[in-house]
Amino acid sequence: MSDQSMLFLVILAAGKGTRMKSEKAKVLHHVFYAPMLHHVLTAVKPLGADKTIAIIGHQRSDVERSLAGFDVVPCVQEEQLGTGHAVLCAEQIIGSKKGTVMILCGDTPLIQTETLKEMYAQHLAHGGPLTIMTTFLENSTNYGRIITNNVGKVLSIIEEKDASPEQKKIREINAGIYCVDVDFLFPILKMIGTNNSQGEVYLTDIVLIATEQKHPVEKHLTSRPLDVLGVNSRIELAEAHKELQMRRNRQLMLEGVTMHDPATISIAPEVKMSRDVILYPGVHITGHSVIGENCTLKTGAFLKDSILGENVSIGAYSYLERCAIEAGKDVGPHSVLSS
Repeated sequence: MSDQSMLFLVILAAGKGTRMKSEKAKVLHHVFYAPMLHHVLTAVKPLGADKTIAIIGHQRSDVERSLAGFDVVPCVQEEQLGTGHAVLCAEQIIGSKKGTVMILCGDTPLIQTETLKEMYAQHLAHGGPLTIMTTFLENSTNYGRIITNNVGKVLSIIEEKDASPEQKKIREINAGIYCVDVDFLFPILKMIGTNNSQGEVYLTDIVLIATEQKHPVEKHLTSRPLDVLGVNSRIELAEAHKELQMRRNRQLMLEGVTMHDPATISIAPEVKMSRDVILYPGVHITGHSVIGENCTLKTGAFLKDSILGENVSIGAYSYLERCAIEAGKDVGPHSVLSS
């Protein structure tokens, strides 16, 4: 049975990300004003885990510096020997404590707290030692496929590189998020070999071993496939940025902000917006800007760390940085103001 006393989070952030074509560690690439790793850490914070562990490796010093401000314990994976080996590195920190380990990747910036809470609750209710998150994708390329029996029970996960042509047609994919009982996880990881095309310890092999040992593997099928988008290329980075931007804009519109073309408008997470603000296409507001009620920002206006009082109008294609504009003032188009 699952021990409900403790929750440990293990975030995999050691990889290089070769498809990014970059010297920078993948999890440090910015998406919607922050490294993608920060979006994951922000999403898991409300879970109130007893300990959050980040497995670091490639450019470890840069990744570790990025953890400042988060309650996270870094754990170094000295050699990049696969995802299973990365999780095994956390054993030195978790030890023999009882509880659940939730494993997720640092390159999934769209993951939402609610999705993780739902999975954790299902794991505890199920009582088995292992729960995996899955979802259905129209294009399942590059994802591990979920192999099930004729009644839908999970048998294993097959990685893209090891999948047969028939298995590659499967649309149900491994989201890369797991809930595993501590006393089940580490012994099984030590049993996994490297007999695959990558010569690595695959974390996904815990599913096959569990089923071979007659342990029930629970499946949490999320209806939010975007949440588990793994960013492995600049194209996926752009897709993630667009989704986070639209989530932010949808929330602001629900709170009383008018946007004439939300797909072109970008408002940083720290910006404070009041009601009855009107934003024309192409507006960008960044930093710790504060926008008062009834303000209007015309097409292409750019504000950084600026404060607008009520009823301020900012003309088209103006640039304001570290400015404070009094209530009722009009700033003409193409203005450049900086303190």
